[in-house]
Amino acid sequence: MQARPPPSGSDRGETRAGIGPQRAPGPRGYGIRVVVSLLTREEALAKVLERTEVLPAEEVPIAKAAGRFVASDAYAGVDLPPFASSAMDGFALRADDTPGRLPVVGRVAAGVPARRALGPGEAMAIATGGVVPEGADAVVPIEYVVDHDNEVEIRDAVVRGANVRPRGGDIRAGDVVVAAGTSLAPAHVGALAAVGLDQVACARRPRVAVLSTGTELRRPGEPLGSGEVYEANGAMLAAALATANADIVELAAVSDDDDAHRVSLERALGADVVVTSGGVSVGPHDLVRRIARELGVQEVFWGVAVRPGKPVSFGVRDGTLVFGLPGNPVSSLVGCELFVRPALRALQGAAEPGPVYEPGRLAAAARRNPHRDELLRAHMTVRDGEVVLVPITGQESHMIARAASANALVLAPRGDGELPAGARVGYLRLG
Repeated sequence: MQARPPPSGSDRGETRAGIGPQRAPGPRGYGIRVVVSLLTREEALAKVLERTEVLPAEEVPIAKAAGRFVASDAYAGVDLPPFASSAMDGFALRADDTPGRLPVVGRVAAGVPARRALGPGEAMAIATGGVVPEGADAVVPIEYVVDHDNEVEIRDAVVRGANVRPRGGDIRAGDVVVAAGTSLAPAHVGALAAVGLDQVACARRPRVAVLSTGTELRRPGEPLGSGEVYEANGAMLAAALATANADIVELAAVSDDDDAHRVSLERALGADVVVTSGGVSVGPHDLVRRIARELGVQEVFWGVAVRPGKPVSFGVRDGTLVFGLPGNPVSSLVGCELFVRPALRALQGAAEPGPVYEPGRLAAAARRNPHRDELLRAHMTVRDGEVVLVPITGQESHMIARAASANALVLAPRGDGELPAGARVGYLRLG
């Protein structure tokens, strides 16, 4: 169930309690108390990654491979460059013939090699990228010579190898051009194409079913009734996970009904990953965890010492990873970045699943939570060459409109006191 905005700003079922046994309302009524043991952020992530297996590989055309993860080492099929080539427009010659005045006996264009070898005391005009003719061992740039029609005057001595790109100077045939586990950036795609590969083996994109729960939810664009809110988490999570190469299966929001939950969750469990929002806390209408267990999902953990996002759950069924995220939208977003995104990267064989915290400095002091790591929404900017993070106003977990102005999550580790302005912190990029 996607929670309505709480007045306190914390997730429903969250308290200020710390790591270890905590008391929370029972699952079938608010009067029962149950003991909850919270994992640390690090412990929870480790449990997720321990249960993540890399998906099978598929051949992907180079033109469509950007952002995908390489399943196995990709090898160069040719030397790069495949021949000695000129780094400049100029004249190919023998270094021993300089300085001096040499006849120009030919012209070499890119893709059009010379018809014969260069003899002693000769020069050939050559374009950038042209094949350095046999017999030549240097290229002098055109701006450093005096061109006399069919002769060229070189006034200074030229060093052997000057402006010549040696064959295989970039990479040799048979060498690894992109290692397994690499996320293909544009430069990787260019390198693969340059060594003659038209396809590359990549892990299959994970199929991710996204399911929001809550009787109060209405689709954007529909009129709202009394007590209803627009369903935002599904679209938000789908957008976030699509940037991690997920093949999204977006299901219609489900009402707080056992049978409706059972039908939608069973359908969702056909995917590689299930991500639900809402219904994972301890209220009488929070049905996701119980119905998931009835469908054979083995719950690995419930409850992590983070704020926002404490009542996050994780389980598995036959290799399918099942994440239950809280209903408050900022809590859902934080849980997605901390646990779901790294899982998707691991499924694709990422060498570093993450999350990767980058260094920056706080622009203003932030109070620490004694028991839980806090993820503060902040605006990241650069001042004097250094990343500065300005926490936004309105850190409550229901404030998605405020959170939309943030482009970073700042990690404030659990502890006493506060982080002073100027403190070095780690942050995650958003968007």
